[in-house]
Amino acid sequence: MPKPFSLRSAQTVAVLSVTQLVGWGTSFDMLGVMGRVIAPDLGLSNEVAFSGLTIMMVVGGLASPVTGRALARLGAAKVLAASSLAFALGLLMLAASQGIILYAIAWLVMGIAGAMGLSAPAYAAVVEREGLNGKRIITIMMLFTGLSATIFWPLLTLLTAHFGWRATFVICAAGHLFVCLPLYLLALPRPIVAEQGDAGHRTPPVPLSAKGKRRAFVLIAAATTISTFVTFGLAPSLLEIFRQYGASPALALQLGSARGIIGISARLVDMLLGRRGNPLLSAIIGIGLMLSGFLLLLVAGASTTQLVIFTLLFGFGSGVMAVARALLPLALFSRSEYGLHSARLSLPQNLANAVAPVVFTAILDRAGAPTALAVCVVLSLSSLLLVLALGLLVRRATAAGALLAKA
Repeated sequence: MPKPFSLRSAQTVAVLSVTQLVGWGTSFDMLGVMGRVIAPDLGLSNEVAFSGLTIMMVVGGLASPVTGRALARLGAAKVLAASSLAFALGLLMLAASQGIILYAIAWLVMGIAGAMGLSAPAYAAVVEREGLNGKRIITIMMLFTGLSATIFWPLLTLLTAHFGWRATFVICAAGHLFVCLPLYLLALPRPIVAEQGDAGHRTPPVPLSAKGKRRAFVLIAAATTISTFVTFGLAPSLLEIFRQYGASPALALQLGSARGIIGISARLVDMLLGRRGNPLLSAIIGIGLMLSGFLLLLVAGASTTQLVIFTLLFGFGSGVMAVARALLPLALFSRSEYGLHSARLSLPQNLANAVAPVVFTAILDRAGAPTALAVCVVLSLSSLLLVLALGLLVRRATAAGALLAKA
């Protein structure tokens, strides 16, 4: 049976929530505030300055398989500690940048740091320490880390206004060295396996054969990559979609802001469900809600009411799917395999995240919002069918395992 929530679990949540907030806030979320401040000082266009995020995501994706092997061999704590050093180096390089060359190299280093320190390695740290309780802890952690932009945008704005952007990068680097690094090395509880010799960490929740595991991994990778392509690609363009469907600038901004809050509320619902939640069912519900929202605008046209309903469906569906993406590997693979598979899944997902905003911006500019939503319908339907195929695979494997147990 899963463990009750304990002081040890609270310590794990606290350490990883703080470090993930700092990690996301001083990397991915950072340019939302500082990009247009940095660009003129370095003689770069805004597009080139913001391309740092693309470099980070592509490099992070390519480095993810190596991270997965390191997680399996060294454990999450050492990998996360190394990420703090890499983040600090990348931020100090950004602070020292005088032109595009060092700026680009700095974001390359940030991509390596992100592969070692953001999302998948932190989830692997949870699973190492919480076992079957990991689902609940990951959901709680995601609830906090979803607020990274909310916390760091005003903080970075304040620091930049008082000290300038170069000093702000140095302060962020110090945060990784003097906050995150000690937390990883000194405050993160030891793994269950190291303390208890738990042999069950190698037993998967579903009795899949070697061929079944490979097929399950491919289905998870395809379904989650397609869904993240849709959500990550559409999110930056939501205001333009609302405007093309007749919303005023004020209404478009209100709906866009509400979408983020709705997404976080979906994570809260998943957290309240606790171990009663099922990642496969969550994925089906999440994709189904997004698909319903896309079809609503395509078929019924636009009005204020329909735009509000679309925002609710897309926001809640994308929030549910964000949790499902993190938990699906834990529902199918053993705890000892979780870090490796999660890191490997980051490769296609990060590459999709890197190109999705560009693709959807091009579709909106050239073909309009209805075409963009039609693409979302096709992709979401494909992702839903892949999740259903995964559910069928799990059902057959579970039934076969039950027959073998009776024999």
